[in-house]
Amino acid sequence: MSQYETPLFSGLLAHAKKNPVQFHIPGHKKGTGIDPEFRSFIGDNALSIDLINIGPLDDLHSPKGIIKQAQDLAAEAFGADHTFFSVQGTSGAIMTMVMAVCGPDDKIIVPRNVHKSVMSAIVFSGAVPVFIHPEIDEKLGISHGITNDAVEKALQQHPDAKGVLVINPTYFGISADLKKIVEIAHSHNVPVLVDEAHGAHIHFHDGLPLSAMQAGADMAATSVHKLGGSMTQSSILNVKEGRVSAKRVQSIISMLTTTSTSYLLLASLDVARKRLATEGKELIEQTINLAQMMRKQINEVEHLYCVGEEILGSKATFDYDPTKLIISVKDLGITGFEVEKWLRERHNIEVELSDLYNILCIVTPGDTKKEAMILVNALKELADECEHRAEKREPLQVLLPDIPLLALTPRDAFYAETETILFEESEGRIIAEFVMVYPPGIPIFIPGEIITKENLHYIHKNLEVGLPVQGPEDDEIKTIRVIKEYKAIQ
Repeated sequence: MSQYETPLFSGLLAHAKKNPVQFHIPGHKKGTGIDPEFRSFIGDNALSIDLINIGPLDDLHSPKGIIKQAQDLAAEAFGADHTFFSVQGTSGAIMTMVMAVCGPDDKIIVPRNVHKSVMSAIVFSGAVPVFIHPEIDEKLGISHGITNDAVEKALQQHPDAKGVLVINPTYFGISADLKKIVEIAHSHNVPVLVDEAHGAHIHFHDGLPLSAMQAGADMAATSVHKLGGSMTQSSILNVKEGRVSAKRVQSIISMLTTTSTSYLLLASLDVARKRLATEGKELIEQTINLAQMMRKQINEVEHLYCVGEEILGSKATFDYDPTKLIISVKDLGITGFEVEKWLRERHNIEVELSDLYNILCIVTPGDTKKEAMILVNALKELADECEHRAEKREPLQVLLPDIPLLALTPRDAFYAETETILFEESEGRIIAEFVMVYPPGIPIFIPGEIITKENLHYIHKNLEVGLPVQGPEDDEIKTIRVIKEYKAIQ
């Protein structure tokens, strides 16, 4: 089949055109049974292909028809042997990767700055994480990737590891030397799993970091919806045969996937693949040029810094994605979260992420010079306002989270007998739940780690400025669930 074809989307359109009488779910029956206001907004076209896995439309759990054809075209486009569509987002694909290679008590080598879905998979599988410390950027207050040396050392110390997981690129668009990491892992006959949530586009342009499949990785979970043009919650899992069984991957992704799969999401993956494969290089070239223009103009604004290729050169900063704009605002004397709120309230601009020191803006083929200049001019106005707001401005000191010791496996801690104590009194105890700021969803604490004074302070600082700390059952973060301790009987 040609990359210009869309077998899944075209098959849905052909089925809808027949206008069959439907005595199957969904119960809204092409929109006639749905709320009229919602129907008017969404439109009859979308509702007509909101269908279910009836015979002519194939079944994601055992694809043999139009879904299989669409997945095969995606595998060809992304350089994989097999591609699996996910309607559970990249989180579902990441959990599938981990559970495809790990069972109870199996070791998996992972960066400590992984997304919460990796840690969820470790809890579900009963695997034991061997953490590699990511390289920390103390100027920006963010984590980068892991180094080749750290991967080699981890594999030498843990030759029984069942997999190495790598983030490529990071949320902030920074890549380590993935090809070298793959070579090191494969020399130990260990598969490489890649969290490629923020790299759906990198495979389609030579000016971007190597994709997981280009680097020879065994599996990659890729968020097509983030930067590849499909609808939110739609992702793919790319697999190369050899160290991983595609049949086992199919079984596990099926276990983790709803049986009521969304054909709107699946069709959006089909058309996004077509556009990336046939127009991706030109579209991404335009996007890179737009992002570089914005980067240059932002860097001309006093007290703002937009990261560029000068960040490269360390072992963990091998390459970067210029379409990600990391904008350091700490020299303005305000937090990234304050900048996010200011942009929203004053200019109706929404950013991808803010933290204590930065904002992150992503540039895609959906952006034009018009939107670019709205952001650039708003940031100039903000810098002017901050310049005149205070006679003396103290730049923020960068505060970074500690990496705690793991006292219990995440699964043992998650299912252990626990008690709830005051957050303020939890130092030294073993935590039984996750604590993270989302986005980006990188845990500050995971179940089984020893709570440190430094991280309690870091959490307080995030709460103080209004950043979204999530994870604990107590959403006000006044109490925390820890492993119950029993005192000796006297």
